[in-house]
Amino acid sequence: MRPTIAFDLDGTLVDTAPDLLRALDFALEHEGLNPPEDHEARNFIGSGARAMIERALAYSQVQFGKEKVDGMFRQFLAHYEQHIADHSRPFPGVEQALARLAGEGALLAVCTNKLEAYAVKLLRKLNLAERFDFIAGSDTFPYKKPDPRHLTGAIERAGGTIERAVLVGDSETDVITAKAAEIPVVAVSFGYTDIPPAALGADRLVHKFEEVPAAAMDLIAVRRLA
Repeated sequence: MRPTIAFDLDGTLVDTAPDLLRALDFALEHEGLNPPEDHEARNFIGSGARAMIERALAYSQVQFGKEKVDGMFRQFLAHYEQHIADHSRPFPGVEQALARLAGEGALLAVCTNKLEAYAVKLLRKLNLAERFDFIAGSDTFPYKKPDPRHLTGAIERAGGTIERAVLVGDSETDVITAKAAEIPVVAVSFGYTDIPPAALGADRLVHKFEEVPAAAMDLIAVRRLA
C-alpha cells in the first residue's frame, strides 16, 4: 500500500494569513469594531472562519449572540471569496516537496477546517489542486478536526490507509487530531499557533518545508517496522 501524506492548509501549505486577516477586518469593521493587530490575529487562524471571528471577539472582550456572529460569518465569507488569493502564497519549498513525495509514490491529501469549496478554489488559483488525490474541508464530512474521522476519512478517500499515513500541520488542533487517529504528525514551525511549535507534541518538528518529505517518510518507515 502506498504511503499517504495528509496536510493541513492554512499555515502549513499556504501562508493565507494576509487574505484571512483582511476578511476578518472587514467583518469586524462592518459591526463598528476595531480589528486587532495582525501579529495578534494571526494566531486566531486554524479552526475555521467562525472560530476566527469568535476568537477576535473574545480578544476584544465583545459578546455577540449567535445571530450577530452568523452575520459576521457571512460578511467574512463574502469578502474572502472575492480576495482568496490576493496575497496568499505557498510557503517556500512546498511545490518541490509535493513533487518529491509524489515521485516517491506517496498519495497526497488535504485535511483543513476551511470550507471545501474555498480550499479547492484557493489551491486551484495557486496551481496546487492537481497535486492532491483528495481535498477534505470542514464540510466534506459531518465532522471536522479535531475529530479524528476528518483525518482518517481524508486519507481513505485519497486511497490510502491509516497504517501508512502521516499528518503535516502547524497547530495544536492538528496534533490532537493525529494523536486521536493514532497517526504520526509532523509540525512545521512557521505556521499559526499561540503555542510554541516545539511544545505542540508532534513526532517531528521541521523548520522549512524542504524537510517535510524526509521527516514524513521516515515516520512511516519507522511505524512499518514497529
